Amino acid sequence: MVYSSESVYEHFQKRSLVKNKHKSIFRCKTCGGQTFKWMGRCPDCGDWDSLVQERLAAQGSKKPHQSVVAKPVPMDSVDGGRSLRTCTGMTEFDRVLGGGIVDGSLVLIGGDPGIGKSTLMLQVLSALARSGKTCLYVSGEESIRQLSMRGQRLDGGSCPTLFIVSETDLDAIAVMMEQTGYDAVVIDSIQTVFQGDVNSTPGSVTQIREAAMRFMHLAKTSGTPIFLVGHVTKVGAIAGPRIMEHMVDTVLYFEGDKSHVFRILRAVKNRFGSTNEIGVFEMREKGLVEVPNPSAVFLSERSSVAPGSVVTACMEGSRPILVEIQGLVSTSSLGNPRRTVLGLDIQRVALIVAVMEKRLGMNLSGLDLFMNVTGGVRIVEPSADLAIAAALAASFLDKPVPRKTTLIGEIGLTGEIRAVSHAQARIKEAAKMGFTTCLVPASALKQLSKVRGMTIESVRFLKEAMEVLFGS
Repeated sequence: MVYSSESVYEHFQKRSLVKNKHKSIFRCKTCGGQTFKWMGRCPDCGDWDSLVQERLAAQGSKKPHQSVVAKPVPMDSVDGGRSLRTCTGMTEFDRVLGGGIVDGSLVLIGGDPGIGKSTLMLQVLSALARSGKTCLYVSGEESIRQLSMRGQRLDGGSCPTLFIVSETDLDAIAVMMEQTGYDAVVIDSIQTVFQGDVNSTPGSVTQIREAAMRFMHLAKTSGTPIFLVGHVTKVGAIAGPRIMEHMVDTVLYFEGDKSHVFRILRAVKNRFGSTNEIGVFEMREKGLVEVPNPSAVFLSERSSVAPGSVVTACMEGSRPILVEIQGLVSTSSLGNPRRTVLGLDIQRVALIVAVMEKRLGMNLSGLDLFMNVTGGVRIVEPSADLAIAAALAASFLDKPVPRKTTLIGEIGLTGEIRAVSHAQARIKEAAKMGFTTCLVPASALKQLSKVRGMTIESVRFLKEAMEVLFGS
């Protein structure tokens, strides 16, 4: 009989696991794959230093499982109306979820330590409790006294329908949920919850997977929305196996820099809405405050005359947001000039610099280049290309871009300015914030209508845009 390389590996792995059934295995923290010995690299997903040791349960130690056969029903007989959503009262939070909390949904929220995940979820439950909902906040990291102190600091009042408990036993949490029909439950955090009949430590791959599966079953059978707070790794991904993100309905990331007061809630997976929406919050002494108009906040400290400062309009879902892009070009004392980019894709900036050197004749290869997006915002769409080029050119020429001018457009490798999506909404947002001139790609001019108080100028090539901004 001929075996492939993969089948031979699986064959010997199963034989080794049978021999070591009362000992331990090594499981990958990323994909959940298992091996009988430690390896520097996971053979399944290829991640380095991701295998952790776990003890195997003795045969017959697990409780017998009785299968429950579900009855199929016709699809058109299921009521999937919009009334299943519950609004929290926090507009920014509801926007990211797609219009509110869906009954029976399982939501995973992650973020850096101290960014405000627990504060956000406690404020969400407090808002639900004030509307008459019965909510439960389960903490495995803080005592009920600490939770009470935080709640008083955030709200300054009492919520009789908001219950708090410090518990890490998964079975005990399940009993609480089954005995009392809560309208919303928060588990803070999923890495601290453990199941007694699983022979591994809390936070291990097995415990996280079993806990996520149990909470998914509780959410679907009871119709109670459950929020899981998760820790993140060094690279910013949620700690634990990736299969946990596949099991939940929605994955949210709470982003921001601790040195800035602004926080951004972003959805990377959402079965009930768009993943392009963001929610903007401001961290204050009494908790998180919603920012209904992020454009005004991000541009509030913009200097009147500043060579290298350019404003562009980027789209976050259906919401246009004006952001300030700053560029600085300076002489370099190093053999290799520095390229420091914050809030933008460094590869995208390198591409634009190469186009500027080739099409505009600007010698930037021997100079230090610094790029920054104010407010801690990160831009990933190519509509900011023209603003990036204008910021670098303004600093290089030491000529400021007119203060009331905003730029929108993608730059091609031949120097052409390409059209972007939702140009009309971007221009309307710029006009609302007091801008009077907008540079747009010529190919998008036919699709635009006149905006009161806004002069729209079209450009076809990067050289033409530079002549409009800085003259010949």
